Formats: sequence, C-alpha cells, structure tokens
Amino acid sequence: MKKYSTISLALAGAMVLGALPSLADLPKLEQKDRYKVGFSQMESNNPWRIAETKSFKDTAESCNWDLISTDAAGSAAKQVADVDSMIAQGIDVLFLPPREEKPLIPAVKKAKAAGIPTFLVDRSVDPNAAKAGEDFVAFLGSDFVDQGQRAAEWLIENFDGDKGVIVELEGTTGSSPANDRKKGFDDRILQDDRFEIVASQSGDFARDLGRQVMETLLQAHPDVNVVYAHNDEMAIGAIQALELAGRKPGDDITIVSIDGTRDALQAIIDGKMGVTVESSPFFGPLACEVMNRYAAGEEIEPWVQVQDRIFTADNAADHIDEAY
Repeated sequence: MKKYSTISLALAGAMVLGALPSLADLPKLEQKDRYKVGFSQMESNNPWRIAETKSFKDTAESCNWDLISTDAAGSAAKQVADVDSMIAQGIDVLFLPPREEKPLIPAVKKAKAAGIPTFLVDRSVDPNAAKAGEDFVAFLGSDFVDQGQRAAEWLIENFDGDKGVIVELEGTTGSSPANDRKKGFDDRILQDDRFEIVASQSGDFARDLGRQVMETLLQAHPDVNVVYAHNDEMAIGAIQALELAGRKPGDDITIVSIDGTRDALQAIIDGKMGVTVESSPFFGPLACEVMNRYAAGEEIEPWVQVQDRIFTADNAADHIDEAY
C-alpha cells in the first residue's frame, strides 16, 4: 500500500523559541537501539482504523520497535485498561488515539506518572484537563475544524440550488474529530443563508449505523438535499439508504464527507459523492520520526499538524490507487 505523501511532518518552524511550552516535567526517552512501543487502538471496525494499525505495524520493523498493539473494540473503558496493561509491561513510549476526549485522560496521566512519554495520535483529549507539553508530549494529527470548514466551503462554491436542506451525520459523541468537524462545518455553512441544518445526529463513524440514521432522518426530512457526514463510512452508509429510498446521490442530493477512503473516492468517480476532505491514517512513519526527535532531546511542538488534501471529481481518479 502506498503512503499518502500528505502525512507531512510539519517540522518547519517547529523550534521557534518561546512558542513551545516547557517540557521539563515530561518523562524523558533515552536513545537506544530498540524501543518497546505501545499502540492502543480504539477499534478496528472500519478501513481507516485498520489502515492506521497496519501503518504502525509496518513501521515497527524499520523503526526498531517491539510493538505492543491492542484493540479496545470501541470501548473507552477497555482502552484505559489496555493502557494500564501496557504500562505494566514496561513500554518505553505510548502512542494513543483516544476514543473520547474525557475518559482517556486518566490513562494519559497514569502513563506520565509511570515515566512513559505519551503521544496522542489522530485524536486528542479535553485540553482543559490535559495539555500537550505538560501531561503528554504532543498531538499528532489533522486540524479537524479546518476539515469541516473546507467541506462547507466546497459545498458553498458548488451548490446549484436556491435552498440547501442539510442533514449532518456526526461521529462518535464526545470525540475530538466529531466535535471539531461539526464546529468547522456548522460555523462556516451557516454564514450562507441559503443553507439550513435541519437535523444532526451521531452515526458513531460507522457505515451501518450511518445508513440506519440516514433512513430515519430521511423519513423526518424528505426534502433534504445535502448530507454532510463526519467520515466516509457514514457517507457510504447514507448513500445506501438514499438509493434504497429512490433518491439519486450526486443528482438530487449532494454528499460531502471527510477521510479520503477508497470507497469514497470511487463514489466520487461514480458521481455519487461530491467531495471528501483527506484525513490520512498513515501515522506510523510520522510517529517514528517524532519519537526519534524526542529521544534526541529536541523540543516537540505541541501539535505536529498533518496537512490534508481535498478530493473531488477533478482528482479522485488520480489518487484512488493510493487509497485504503
């Protein structure tokens, strides 16, 4: 599988003096030939999560990791227990995509107390309760607010009708991408008085649940002509529900989404989806790079930001072979 070139390390300007919090209280990471690395995956029920886990496993050999990888199966409580187990096994460093913003904070703080540097990957925690540079080293990931804004801006520029009646399929309740993708999209789209969000409901980032939620919302709002999904899995589920109801995605209803999966790019090529904003899962190489910088004594920027592309009918076919 090819890696998306857009997992950019965003390292330029990272060492600007005065811009970074003090890392004096964070656990150190000594330089050595091999590291015992913990990766606590939150679930493996969709292509994005599977691709992310594979990226860490593929990186383990090249980065000299003895990788301990777990799967919390969608349970924040199990993910906390998984981290506890990794701490007991004596990991050197922890990479954690927290399922929700609040429940994983105790795990983050426990890892710090055990002297284990922790990097949050692709999702973060409530910044009012745990902060980069204090409780964990850094967050590696995208700007979810910007992703939502870019989806809204594409819709504003490409919507042909007089009135956009929008149904929003939200991600996992309490997760940072769901919170931020909603904020980014809602704040931007509601600046254009052509649009109204008539319903917004969680589909938990899952294809089948997205389909079920779309079926229910379509009955309540038969005049909907735009669906904004917080990820491609829910968008694909929504397309299935719409087609079963006799609607024509891409014709009488516009689908906008986030992630950049193979199925989404194919849906764009087929004319069923308008846009998907990339959110790449290939974090393994970035995790290796940032960990090695930290072990070398470099100060790590609190947010190692990934730069995301946008896929439309103009370029989906050019990139589908890279997709997962």
